[in-house]
Amino acid sequence: MQTCRVAIAGFGRVGRATASMLLARRERYRDLYGTEVALVAVVGSRAGLIDQDGIAEARFADLEAGVSGPDVIAASGADVVIDAGPSDHRTGGPGLAYLIQALAAGHDAIAISKGALVHSGAALMETARATGAMLKVSGASGAALPTIDLIEHSLKGAAILGLEGILNATTNYLLDAMMARGIELSDALAEAQAGGFAERDPRGDVEGWDTASKLVILANFGLGAPLAIDDVRVGGMEAVTSAEIAGWRRDGRVPKLVGRLSREGETWRAAVGIETYCADDPFARVPGKTKAIRIATDTMGEIVALGCGEEPVATAAAALKDLEHILAARRRARGT
Repeated sequence: MQTCRVAIAGFGRVGRATASMLLARRERYRDLYGTEVALVAVVGSRAGLIDQDGIAEARFADLEAGVSGPDVIAASGADVVIDAGPSDHRTGGPGLAYLIQALAAGHDAIAISKGALVHSGAALMETARATGAMLKVSGASGAALPTIDLIEHSLKGAAILGLEGILNATTNYLLDAMMARGIELSDALAEAQAGGFAERDPRGDVEGWDTASKLVILANFGLGAPLAIDDVRVGGMEAVTSAEIAGWRRDGRVPKLVGRLSREGETWRAAVGIETYCADDPFARVPGKTKAIRIATDTMGEIVALGCGEEPVATAAAALKDLEHILAARRRARGT
């Protein structure tokens, strides 16, 4: 029985959900991959735990002050590092330091946080190639919505001509509420925040930056297109008025905040903004908290996928899907 030691950097709602789900699936990992998975470290911004014999869920409430930072992860002997911390595309932190350290040491890494991938995606991929480590990014590029996996596996061999996506569930929920009930953005946002669905600071969502970050990740990691965040033309929904909503409803159009990657020869263009769709378009029928992606190909036609899952469980599940890809690859490498 092989052993895989996992460390989680970032221990908020998503990090804790990932840790709990990982421990609950240990028997699955033994049965399917012949691997004993041990959670050897969890670290937040100021506290954490480290135990090379494995951490049980009962200990999550007893984080130790000062147990934090990349050095703690390195000392844990982790074979796989999961970055589940906060996201900052301007600096890449705090996840960038954890990912660089893991990949440089030849350890596999799973990114849930988008910031490091947007800030330094090319450098992280190059480090992974140089050391032979695997870097997986499902949780950062759509979570329950299959995006990277769809491109890498289901559309293997086809040329991607372009894609568009409703990649932010919060903005889709807000626009859906505004259209269905004719309420103002401020009222829809207050409802979403009261329900714990929208962030206390929603600017990253409503101004389009979360969608832009996901486009950059899809471009770099899915399409091999070297786009930076500054290459994306970014618009949001903060200026949508009740008059516009009424006009779209009258005209039978449905607004969505959409991220789009368009191919012009060998060049890729990226944009985020409000687009409207006729009522019979699949995107017009994407409700509430659901996300969607539509990919145009040369040989497989047009592919549409929808995904909706409760957070933080959906994002945790996407990260652990990546872990299963890693465990499967390791088993193939062992020839067992």
